[in-house]
Amino acid sequence: MTPNPFSLWVYLSQTPLLWLTVTLLVYASADALSQATGRHPFANPVFHSMWMLAAFLLLTGTSYNTYFGGAQFVHFLLGPATVALAVPLYENRKTVALAILPMLVALVVGCATAIVSVVLLAKAFGLPRDITLALAPKSVTAAVAMGISESQGADASLTAVAVILTGIMGAIIVTPLMNRMGITDYRARGFAVGLASHGIGTARAFQVDAVAGVFAGIAMSLNALVTSLLVPIAVTLLLR
Repeated sequence: MTPNPFSLWVYLSQTPLLWLTVTLLVYASADALSQATGRHPFANPVFHSMWMLAAFLLLTGTSYNTYFGGAQFVHFLLGPATVALAVPLYENRKTVALAILPMLVALVVGCATAIVSVVLLAKAFGLPRDITLALAPKSVTAAVAMGISESQGADASLTAVAVILTGIMGAIIVTPLMNRMGITDYRARGFAVGLASHGIGTARAFQVDAVAGVFAGIAMSLNALVTSLLVPIAVTLLLR
């Protein structure tokens, strides 16, 4: 007797392996599209994977908790992937050493600008204090940003959304923006996108150039540290 297809789906939809497979297939499809377009900024695989997965979950009526039961295995790999950035950093250590001073200056200025600008814009638009606090650490990697947000009593889930949107927007606009501004130094291009758009921007930088990816990874790591120090100060001074 042929089993009921719906019953089979109900069974499979509760297994982590299904959602792990779906996640990998969706990303592989989005990445293939990106390659086919010559890595066009608007063909960003992270962005297209997000909406495709979201649409699939909505159409199948699957909760996020059920989906994450399988996706958590990919999520776990974010840690090793971040540590793996040390390999290209080591290979390009001489190039990095020559740019230490400019990087430190850009780090402080860029980090302060990212925090202060979003806080002032939020105040200008009359956003509530808790939303402003959630948006303040938007330019650092999600785990750090959510920790900063929680320490300030803000909604960490809203912070996560802001972080992802910031990363995607940065990854999309960085190449055309840098080209338009005439910035050809891949050290500067990579550092800028890593500072503003954390891991998603760093992934985009590696797609464009290895040196850009190295400097993006450095900016992403250092920005997490500096932002965790500056956000409480900025909040105290700007949101009295």
